[in-house]
Amino acid sequence: MIAERMASIRPFYVMELLARARALESAGRSIIHMEVGEPDFETPRPIVEAGMRALDEGLTHYTPAVGIVELRQAIATDYLNRYGVQLDPARVLITPGSSGALQLVMSIVVNPGEMVMMADPGYPCNRHFVRLVSGVPVTVPVGPETGYQLTAEIIEREWRDNMRTVMVASPSNPTGTLIPRDELEKIHRVVKERGGVLIVDEIYQGLVYSADPFTALEVSDDLFIINSFSKYYGMTGWRLGWMIAPERHVGAADRLAQNIFLSASTPAQYAALAAFSDETQRIVEQRREAFRERRDYLLPALRKLGFEIAAEPEGAFYLYANCKGITQDSSAFAYELLETEGVAITPGKDFGDNLPEQHVRFAYTTSMEKLKEGVARIERFIRR
Repeated sequence: MIAERMASIRPFYVMELLARARALESAGRSIIHMEVGEPDFETPRPIVEAGMRALDEGLTHYTPAVGIVELRQAIATDYLNRYGVQLDPARVLITPGSSGALQLVMSIVVNPGEMVMMADPGYPCNRHFVRLVSGVPVTVPVGPETGYQLTAEIIEREWRDNMRTVMVASPSNPTGTLIPRDELEKIHRVVKERGGVLIVDEIYQGLVYSADPFTALEVSDDLFIINSFSKYYGMTGWRLGWMIAPERHVGAADRLAQNIFLSASTPAQYAALAAFSDETQRIVEQRREAFRERRDYLLPALRKLGFEIAAEPEGAFYLYANCKGITQDSSAFAYELLETEGVAITPGKDFGDNLPEQHVRFAYTTSMEKLKEGVARIERFIRR
C-alpha cells in the first residue's frame, strides 16, 4: 500500500533529463549542462581542509539536534557583520540542508488542511513539503510584472480563511528575481494582520548582483528564515543548511529535529566553520563575480536568439525565459535540444502550472567557454 499523499507528489522532471544527458555523455557525446542548479565550482579549499581536520580529530559523533554552538554563533556573527542584525544564536538551528529546515518549519506551523501560499513558478519541492504534513499548497500564478514574486496586494487578494502560511523566496528559483525591501515589509504586515506566518527562503542570498543585499531579519524577527551552505558556499553535497526561527518556535523545532534528524552531519558542521574565514570569503566573492559575468553574457545572448526574459534576474544563477516565440512545447524543445545538440536545459513544467509549456530555465552554472558553446548550439538548433 502507498499513502494517498503520494499521488500528488510529482517527480523532479529535470532529473529524468539529467539522467539522459549523463547517458549520452557516457556514450561519448559532448553535453553542455545548463539544467542543474548546482555551482560548478568545487567546495572552497579552506572548507574542505576543515572537514578533513574534523575527520582526523575524530569529530564524527552526534551533535546536539540544533547543531554545534560554534557554528550557530558563527552564523549569528555573520548576520551582524554583513547586515548589522543582532541575532541570538539560540534562534539558529543547523539542519541537513535547507530541505531539512523546510521539513521542520512546515511541520511546526502547518496543521492538516491548512493552506500555504507560494508563487507559481517556484521551487517545486516547496509544495511537496506542505503536502508531506497534510497541508494544502496554494500556488498563485505570477508574471514578470511583479518579477514573478508574490506581492502584498496579491496576498491580500488570494487570502483564504484557512490560510496559515505564506512562503516567498528572494532571490528565487527559477527566476533569480528579488523582493524589494519595502515590498517585503508590506508582505510581512499583511500576513501578520491575518494571523499568519511568513517564511522567507534566502538560500541564494549571497548571490546578489544588481542590488544591495539584505535579509528579511531586517524587516522583522517574527518570521522564519531558510538558508543553506549549498549555493553561495558551494557545499551542495555536504547537505548543510540552517533555519532562523522566532524565539517561541525554537523549542518545538528542537524537539522535532531530535526525532527526525537527530543531527546534521558532524564533519560538515565543523567544515562550515571555515566558510566565514577571510580566505573563504575572498574565494566565494570571486565566484559571485564570475556568476555575474556569466549572467551578463547569457541574458542578451538568449534574447538575441528570441527568448523573452522580461524580468531580469538580480541574483541566484538562473534565467527563466519565455520561449513561445520559438516553440509551443518547452518539454519537447528541451529533449530535442539535448538529443540534437547536446545542450541540457530545464523545461517549465518542473516549476508549476503557470504556462509551463512556454518557459524554460537556463542555469549558468558552467564555464563561460561552455556557455558560449551552448549558445552557439542553441542558435544552430533554432535556425535549422
